[in-house]
Amino acid sequence: MRRVAAVTGGSGGIGRCAAVELARRGFAVYELSRSGTGFDGVEHVGCDVTSEEQVRAAIDGIAEREGRLDLLVCCAGYGISGAVEFTAHDSSRAQLDVNLFGADSAARAAIPHMRRGGGGRIVFVSSVAAVAPIPFQTWYSVSKAALNCYALALANELRPFGISVGAVMLGDVRTGFTAARKRDDSADLLYGGRVSRSVARMEKDERGGMSAERAGAAVVRFSLGRRPLAAVGAQYRAICVLIRLLPAAFVQRVLYSMYAK
Repeated sequence: MRRVAAVTGGSGGIGRCAAVELARRGFAVYELSRSGTGFDGVEHVGCDVTSEEQVRAAIDGIAEREGRLDLLVCCAGYGISGAVEFTAHDSSRAQLDVNLFGADSAARAAIPHMRRGGGGRIVFVSSVAAVAPIPFQTWYSVSKAALNCYALALANELRPFGISVGAVMLGDVRTGFTAARKRDDSADLLYGGRVSRSVARMEKDERGGMSAERAGAAVVRFSLGRRPLAAVGAQYRAICVLIRLLPAAFVQRVLYSMYAK
């Protein structure tokens, strides 16, 4: 019997590449997104992850049709940038609604089906920004740090049911994510041009990052294992280790010199 996977944010970028790779590996794959069509053996299910009702209906529909759900990969997300002082609550809440609470809605919808099936795997696509918080992209970093904590805590809640949970942290990836970032430079003059310099540095790194295909394949490899947390790429794994080992004050000075000076 074919294993069944659902991928949120699967119509483009990393999510699309992960969905295609899962289909190539023999999964029945459904991508959940607001718009799109089926592609490369992947079926589209219309769904806005900020609507708990839509997410539950989509996941329930997949499980009912296939009789099981083996894997959930939560890729839906976007980024905002700007000084915290000038970021409206509506903007920061919207960031969390997609990146964190959208993933939570998908996980809570998937858990009952996986429990009935005797197990499964839930994976959240996170970021190295979760452990290296980026100035002027504070709320994006917060959303990913929260996602890491959520994944690790949920993993122990679900362990007795045979459901494993993990978060995979990506670094710079070349996708439409960069162009889609919601930028707010309204404080740039007051902050001495530091907002625009910080975002420009990050976006240059993203455009020079790994391909979406490589990132999607890495997400799938992580999804087929049982690790609770991992960074993709030797450079980013080293960064995560160093941040844990080095004094916080030193790490802060490095991040300031890179993204806030």
